[in-house]
Amino acid sequence: MKATIPGPTYREMLYPESLPTALRSKALAARAQEFDPANLCNITWRAPDGHIRHVTLPRELTGVEANIIVLIGCDFPSGSHKVGPAYVTLMESELAGEISPGANTMIGPSTGNFGIGVAYISKLKGYPAIVIMPEHMSAERYQRIRHYGGALDLTPGSESDVILVLERTEQYKEDARYKILGQFELLPNYRFHRYVTGGSALEVAARYGNGCVAAFVAAPGSAGTLGAADEIKARFPDCQVAAPEPRECATLFNNSSGTHRIEGIGDKMVTLIHNVLTTDYVVLVHDDDCIRGLELVEQRQTLVEKILRLPEDFLRPFRGLFGISSICNILASIRMARHLHLGPKDNVVTVATDGFDRYSSVLADLARREAPLEERKLQRWFDAVFRGGDAQEILDVRPREQKERLFRYKEETWTRFHYSLAYLEKLKSQSFWDAEVAKIPEIDSALIRAREL
Repeated sequence: MKATIPGPTYREMLYPESLPTALRSKALAARAQEFDPANLCNITWRAPDGHIRHVTLPRELTGVEANIIVLIGCDFPSGSHKVGPAYVTLMESELAGEISPGANTMIGPSTGNFGIGVAYISKLKGYPAIVIMPEHMSAERYQRIRHYGGALDLTPGSESDVILVLERTEQYKEDARYKILGQFELLPNYRFHRYVTGGSALEVAARYGNGCVAAFVAAPGSAGTLGAADEIKARFPDCQVAAPEPRECATLFNNSSGTHRIEGIGDKMVTLIHNVLTTDYVVLVHDDDCIRGLELVEQRQTLVEKILRLPEDFLRPFRGLFGISSICNILASIRMARHLHLGPKDNVVTVATDGFDRYSSVLADLARREAPLEERKLQRWFDAVFRGGDAQEILDVRPREQKERLFRYKEETWTRFHYSLAYLEKLKSQSFWDAEVAKIPEIDSALIRAREL
């Protein structure tokens, strides 16, 4: 461990004030220097003042009485909370003695943000990185990976062709020099979100309404973020957990598949680390609703303020905070609040994985496809996006037959990638998942000892 760059424990990511004083000071100073390795200790939902980064959406915008609370991920190092799972997966591999700088290259299977995180963490910790991702993602994603020194290995297709990414990843497993940071299958991703994201969500919700979490909404790409639901349900068992996915790729909804435009989610599979036991609903969201919604809240704030009769610049604080999957989560949160008949004391928590900075090209494509973007058309978009949604596109997956369907789908995918039926059977018990988060104190202790060497 002497050759590695130290980083934070799980507890220090949830409570960065618990970092050793010297590390905390270096981390705060490093925020202005993107490539300072001390930024590893800025992997947290908290701002430097200790408050968890979040916004509550105006009821005028959402059209529902419930509090829609959005955790903001764009201020993480590298611009997305996906850097957290990338860090802990690499960190746990170092602690296990599986990798070391100079000997190994990191492989990041991804559709974007996780790959960006792998490239960034690898650069800070002294590893080369190769990101495997589809060839038709936003240009900004590729640019950011190259900016961090990562190489790209592009596979055919787009967002919904992740199986091809996994198949390409298998080729790298044949060489011991490569370490696969497998976000879809490795449990550090689950641990990060259950402990760090889940703990942050609970703390934020305590400030609003009745202090409880009535619903948690997170669209699955890797489904790591849905791990936060387990932490929330441990405190509030009646919390309803919803997994949005593209209407055009309704895998969890009815085992169908297709191409869509919501980058980062809708990957034509039930991921290995998706604990389907704690997912209660699946919500279909039209992909163009998400892109149009981003256009409205990012580029057309003046018009939206006019539609809602809000003061000028009322929506300005939200500029730059949301990406396309963020809008998907927000729309699904609104529709779940409506479906569950939630009131002004009820809290719905969701996540903005990244910000607008990596989607300018997507909105430019929208403008080309939909030109001219006249005011009347944009007003129709607002009604369809923020007041629409079909109740028939919300599926209750709590019944046993639905759980069994999702388990079967998971088995069909992951037995192809050498996971045994015996292992997959273990994932059907909540005790498996609880045991995984229970490993955190031991991991944290091992990391603290390694930092002291």
